[in-house]
Amino acid sequence: MNHPARPLPIFAVLLALVFCFGSQARAQIVAIGASNVAGRGVSSSDAWPAQLEVMLAAKGRNVHVTNAGINGDTNAGMLARLDSAVPEGTRIVLLDRFGGGWNARRLGRGDQNAELAAIEAKLRSRHIRVIPMWWNAVLRNYVQPDHIHFTPEGHRVVAAHMLPAVVGAVR
Repeated sequence: MNHPARPLPIFAVLLALVFCFGSQARAQIVAIGASNVAGRGVSSSDAWPAQLEVMLAAKGRNVHVTNAGINGDTNAGMLARLDSAVPEGTRIVLLDRFGGGWNARRLGRGDQNAELAAIEAKLRSRHIRVIPMWWNAVLRNYVQPDHIHFTPEGHRVVAAHMLPAVVGAVR
């Protein structure tokens, strides 16, 4: 028995259009590193990955910046958790190239250059753009009393300095 074709309900058509064209896909960005990525000693909204997301939104960029920082992490630790911390679909990784090596030396684990190189190579093999976290001696003016971890203003300085590179990467 043949049934005549029925037109799709207008709701189904509109729903399909929304999924296909209605919203621009969000660029997935992951910030990975140690305590100054995680935001040790400040609120999660004051950590530079969250501040960067707000700055990107103000520039009209529809992005989400996932904070995959872990206090006390090393480059070897970041390498071990890279696949779980940087999910499929990630386009950009903001990489802390300093904190993990510093923690490893503090723990007596020596130079972490091989692990850092392996992190970058693995990300690039997945066609993920790597943007190093901005570091500069000026950040010494923006540290908490422990002289290691950034204040909210220090996190803002990092985010502001990273903003142009990230804006260029999410065109």
